[in-house]
Amino acid sequence: MIIEPRPPLLRRLPAGVWVAAFWTTIVVFRFFTRDDEARLLFEYHGNVEDMPLVVTAVVTTLVAFLLVRLPLAAVAAALVGGVFSLGMWTVPETAPLQFLIAEAAVGYCVVTRSRTVSAIAVSMPLTVLATLFAWGAVNGQAVNPYAYLGLAATVLIAWLIGNTVRQSRAHTEALRGRAAEQAVTAERLRIARELHDMVAHNIGIIAIQAGMGSRVMDTQPAETRNALNAIEATSRETLAGLRRMLGALRQGEGESAPLEVAPGLDELDRMREKAAGAGVRVALTRSGEARALPPEVDLAAYRIVQESVTNVVKHSGTRDCHVTVEYAPEHLAVTVVDLGAGTPTATPGTGYGLAGMRERVALLDGEFSAGPRPGGGFRVAALLPLPAVPAGSPEPTPLEVGP
Repeated sequence: MIIEPRPPLLRRLPAGVWVAAFWTTIVVFRFFTRDDEARLLFEYHGNVEDMPLVVTAVVTTLVAFLLVRLPLAAVAAALVGGVFSLGMWTVPETAPLQFLIAEAAVGYCVVTRSRTVSAIAVSMPLTVLATLFAWGAVNGQAVNPYAYLGLAATVLIAWLIGNTVRQSRAHTEALRGRAAEQAVTAERLRIARELHDMVAHNIGIIAIQAGMGSRVMDTQPAETRNALNAIEATSRETLAGLRRMLGALRQGEGESAPLEVAPGLDELDRMREKAAGAGVRVALTRSGEARALPPEVDLAAYRIVQESVTNVVKHSGTRDCHVTVEYAPEHLAVTVVDLGAGTPTATPGTGYGLAGMRERVALLDGEFSAGPRPGGGFRVAALLPLPAVPAGSPEPTPLEVGP
């Protein structure tokens, strides 16, 4: 069972409680600083510190309590306070103050509620203004139409401000949704690329071993047995890789990460052994000072070599290739050269393999080239930039590498 932590005290108590506490503090302070405070607070035609203060305190407290759950009731409470304050002719600023509080509640409704609720909230103060204007005109009271028009204009301004905020929030949510969709798409493409690199490489090895075993089945039983053993080992490795990837996809939030790590250049020796089992000799040359690489660079370099060797196994018609890994202070250079005279079955730049390698390098702001060599064969080269080592930082720790 998931137990949600309790919010802090300031968020547990409704806003109305804090507003009521504020006004209570002011009234208590007035009791100690002014004589006959109990009577003066109910003086209807007194100054702004008498009944107008009580009306303002009651209206703001009710609005604070009702605004979140019952916003239309909050608008009505502010309008009732404004109509009540019209009788305080000696304090003319009280009624407009209550009306401004109602407009603030109208703006909140426009931002947070549906269009229907927003329309009702806007119509309430406009209806009150029209009713007061008509009542004053019928009863022969002096009414200033410009004052009513000005208040009506402030209602429309509150609606415009609330609508602008609402549209801005909707636009922000749309951008977040689009960013989430793009992230999902990018993750799917990454997973598809990983699956292609892993499955294509291993299936290519299996195909070569199966073909070799079928050709020598009658004449060389030992070689057939070795081919079957290689097929079994490669198949198990492929299934294990698929399980790891599917396990990572099914992983829920808060669960521990898988123990397996993404492959890197330290797996090249193992790749050489698998390629040798398929009948392709891979010569590996490392130059420069080998060191720890960023995970994305290490994975991209490994996948480029893996895809290139897979292409040699499946398409080149040769049994030799040369892999060069050069460590430089500012970049990592990876080159795979087919030493034979065979010609790849696909032209450069076509097929998902080359496109995937090119995309990996582009995502890392590197350089990529692939094409036939002048003397025959095929060459794949990638230059992956490395982050600069800040001045004063310790030197990178060299890695142990094989021959």
